[in-house]
Amino acid sequence: MLVRTRSQSLSAQLAARLAERINSGLLAAGSRLPSVRLCAQQQDVSPSTVVAAYDQLLAQGLVEAHKNRGFFVRNRALALVDKGQVATKNVDLMPPGTSSVGSVFAAQHVPVNATALIRGMFQRGSDKPQPGLGAFPPDWLETGFLPAAIRRVSSGAQLRALSLQYGEPAGDSGLRQALSARLAALAIPATAQQIITTVGATHALDIVSRTLLRTGDCVMVEEPGWAIEFARLDALGMRILPVPRGPDGPDLAVMARYCELHSPKLFVSVSVLHNPTGFCLSPGSAHRLLQLASAHNFVIVEDDTYSHLAPEHATRLSALDGLQRTIYVSGFSKILAPGWRIGFLAAPTHLYEQLLDTKLLATLTTPALLEKALAWCIEQGQLRRHAQQVRTRLAQARGRSVTLALAAGCRFVAPPTGLFGWVDTGVDTDALAQRMLDLGYLLAPGSLFHANRAPGTLMRINFCTTQDATFWQVFQEMRASL
Repeated sequence: MLVRTRSQSLSAQLAARLAERINSGLLAAGSRLPSVRLCAQQQDVSPSTVVAAYDQLLAQGLVEAHKNRGFFVRNRALALVDKGQVATKNVDLMPPGTSSVGSVFAAQHVPVNATALIRGMFQRGSDKPQPGLGAFPPDWLETGFLPAAIRRVSSGAQLRALSLQYGEPAGDSGLRQALSARLAALAIPATAQQIITTVGATHALDIVSRTLLRTGDCVMVEEPGWAIEFARLDALGMRILPVPRGPDGPDLAVMARYCELHSPKLFVSVSVLHNPTGFCLSPGSAHRLLQLASAHNFVIVEDDTYSHLAPEHATRLSALDGLQRTIYVSGFSKILAPGWRIGFLAAPTHLYEQLLDTKLLATLTTPALLEKALAWCIEQGQLRRHAQQVRTRLAQARGRSVTLALAAGCRFVAPPTGLFGWVDTGVDTDALAQRMLDLGYLLAPGSLFHANRAPGTLMRINFCTTQDATFWQVFQEMRASL
């Protein structure tokens, strides 16, 4: 709660709190601030205090007032333009002289600040379980074999050798051999000479983008989709073409139309345990998608970040395609050691050297000591056993979370699988997220998973962190207040 002090008035404290949320991306551009009366009730202050706080935000250029409608968060890019700091870019995805073929083809992309979005999603404002968390809680990942792996590869002269010289350009050869065997179990034919280790899966995606794309190129991305991917591509100056994602896969009719109008270079897809819906690609959709890629000459990047939570027999484009027109990306931050930042990509032979060059320009090499430790964890079966334990625990947590969510009046838009649930709350989740944030709960509203941050009633929940009945009681109270 706000408390009056000698150094800072209540209105200054409230303005600072709202400004922090705007700057960190927790209040998105276009979001409406609570009415003066409602904000006064929420913060237990007078309406005049709220008016003074909103005036300060207006003066800072963070919000704008719309007559008879209220106060709205300004587009941060436009605010910077007013200050003469940057130039805007109008991303119009329709070529000159082309008539509209539906709003999905004419949508313009609203820029999202990538780093602010990351800070906001992982900001811990309290010690309460965070429903919007994008990963497993740390205690889920604790193991006894990680310290043993580090000790094993850092004993004696080996530590000196691994610390005082750079590692192999493509990554530790032992780890790449282990990854090749792991991919073979998924029916993906990748030799060690087709694998490049990276600083996490996001780095692998960035290597692909920087190698195959140039500023202004069109990229198809599934929507809803991973919020950071939208922001990352926008930061690189790409034109984002959102592709609706359904239970069986992406909307192929929309993709075909994009191909005719814009000749996209790349399609970024999550075939298995799609984030945020949990959908898995069907064999039929996968076959037709590969045919479309061949006909229109675009590359498919398959992000399999949650592969350790999914069945090995799940349909993967890279397995059907044999790494001819696909690039497979995955990592270990979600299942084992986030702080180690180890990811990798497996690529067609003809693209391998180009991708490796991009890695070398960005990072030279990756940490050999940690890569050798991970290779040992894989070879000894430690990772496989750990992943099985996590899957078992997750299944139990998912059952409890689903029961509580349904009892709280939520509806699952997609069958609950994997780490995340995609639920309909029945109210504006942007507004709900702000109210829950005041109480220490960070939500992931559905707008985060769309290219244009359009508000809606959906949100993503983490099954690990939504087993607390207290959270759902607070959720119901806040939802009723809307």
